Amino acid sequence: MRILIDKKGKKYLTREEDLHTNLGYIKKEDIQTSSNGQIIKTHMGYEFTVIKPNLNDYIELMERKCSIILPKDIGIIVANTSLGCGQRVVEAGTGSGATALYFANIVGSTGGVYSYELREDFAEIARKNISEFGQENVEVKCKDINDGIDESEVDLIFLDLPKPWDVVESAAKSLKIAGYLAAYNPYIEQVFTLHKVLKKFGFSNLKSVECILREIEVKAKGTRPKTRMVGHTGYLTFARFL
Repeated sequence: MRILIDKKGKKYLTREEDLHTNLGYIKKEDIQTSSNGQIIKTHMGYEFTVIKPNLNDYIELMERKCSIILPKDIGIIVANTSLGCGQRVVEAGTGSGATALYFANIVGSTGGVYSYELREDFAEIARKNISEFGQENVEVKCKDINDGIDESEVDLIFLDLPKPWDVVESAAKSLKIAGYLAAYNPYIEQVFTLHKVLKKFGFSNLKSVECILREIEVKAKGTRPKTRMVGHTGYLTFARFL
């Protein structure tokens, strides 16, 4: 798998087929024999740079049928839960598999990610995306996490669900002592209910945050914040099982 980038920075994810663009086509044989950083041309003479995709490149271009949690929120989850190599993560709400890929990349081959997805069509897309990227430490389960969590001694349980509080009791049984629960929700009412239930089942160190990201635009005539920005995406709630 390779990514081709044109002169304007547009990326194209290539598979076992010719690449066809409005700038011309490139034969799959030329793509397959290319090396990282090589320049190859279309039949019309336009140049593309070949790179081996990293995780961000791949997630940007992979198949999806739903929105994904953005890197700005992923970074906060990782930092607030001390996620690291060798740890075990349970996730609910797989979607297209982006969050599972981020977690799996961090915990490495000695760790594991177990992702629960209710919808079979989403689960199949996630399995395809995860397999195509070559990540082997993820198991996608087409199962309702409200029916119970199979794993025990888990370091992190992450919930991207409309009613995460329904999973709190099962999470308390599956987490390690001092393990973390994290939840992503778009509405403040969900956060309020989740806090009440977390306290009921013995969780502590409760915290909810929101990340607003503003990029800076740098031009010859001056530097200023961009007019458009990534505003509210969701509230992130963290709790520790002690």
